[in-house]
Amino acid sequence: MAHKFINEIAPGETINDIYLLNSPILRSTSRGDLYIAMYLSDRTGQLNSRMWQATEDIYNSLGKTGFVHIQGKSELYQNKLQIIVNNIAIISPEKINSEDFMPRTKKDTDRLFSEIKEILTTIKNPQIKSLIEEYLNDDELMVGFCAAPAAMKMHHGYLGGLIEHTHNMLKAAQALLPLYPGLQQDLVIAGIFLHDLGKTQELEYDTGFSYSNSGQLIGHIVQGMIMLNQKANNLASKNTRIDKNLLDTLGHIIISHHGKYEFGSPKLPATPEAFMVCYLDDLDAKLNQVTNAVENDPGDSDWTDWKNSLQTRLFRKRIE
Repeated sequence: MAHKFINEIAPGETINDIYLLNSPILRSTSRGDLYIAMYLSDRTGQLNSRMWQATEDIYNSLGKTGFVHIQGKSELYQNKLQIIVNNIAIISPEKINSEDFMPRTKKDTDRLFSEIKEILTTIKNPQIKSLIEEYLNDDELMVGFCAAPAAMKMHHGYLGGLIEHTHNMLKAAQALLPLYPGLQQDLVIAGIFLHDLGKTQELEYDTGFSYSNSGQLIGHIVQGMIMLNQKANNLASKNTRIDKNLLDTLGHIIISHHGKYEFGSPKLPATPEAFMVCYLDDLDAKLNQVTNAVENDPGDSDWTDWKNSLQTRLFRKRIE
C-alpha cells in the first residue's frame, strides 16, 4: 500500500500507516486520565497527534524518536489538523523507505559541493588555503557536511540543509564583498565554510532529527572550535604551522556567528569579517524560515498562522 503523506491528509480520514514519531510526552487530563502528546511526520511535514486512554507501558515502549505504525483518524481541532491515535506499534527502520520520512533539500548536493570547492579555490592566503584543504581532505567530515541538516527546526531543517545554507552564504558573500573592499575576503570565505561544520557532530539524522550527546553537552560552536584546532595541529605535525593570530581570527568568526550572547555566542562579533558572516548567517536562516512558512502554512487566507520564531504572521498574497 502506498504511503499516505502528511500533506495529503484531510480531516475525517481513517489513518493506517507508518510515520516518524517525534517528542512523545505522557500527560494527564483534568480528570487524571493519561494521554500521549506527540508529533507524527514524514518528509512532507508533521502533525500534532494525541493518543487518549494511554498507559505508562505504552509510553515507555516508545523512544524519543523512531518509526511507528499507527491506526487512528484525522480531525480538526481549533481549526488545525491533528491525528487521534488509537493503536501504535514500533517499526524497525529496516522495514521502511527512509526517503519517505526524512525531508531533504530539493537541490543537487553534488553540484553544491562542487561550487563550494570552486569558491574556496579563490582563497589566496597560503595558510588559510592549507587549513581549508585539511578540512576538504577529511572524507568522513565532508560526507557529513553534504548530508546533515543545518538545524533541528529553525532553518534548513532537512537533509542537505547544512550544505545548502553554506552555499547560499558563500554566493551572497561573493555578491557583496566587492561593495566592501576593506574586508579581508579570504577570512569571510573561510569563515562561512567553517562556521557551522560543528553541526555534523551536534545533530543526528539517521532515523529522525535529534541532538547527539555531544551536541547536548558541547554544541556546534564549541565543536567548530575543537575542529579548527585539530586541523591546525594536524598541519603542525606535517611542519605547516598556522599563525596564532590567524587561528584566533577564524575562531572568533566561529564563536561569534550567532551574534548575541542569548543566542549562544560566547563572544560578540568584533571584526568586520565576523560581522559579515554573522549577518549573512542570520539573513539566510531568516529567509529560509519565511519562505518555508509562506509555502507550507496549511491555511488558505492571505496571512499565515502566528510564527513564534519570527514573532509575526506573514502576508503571503502574491502581487501580480
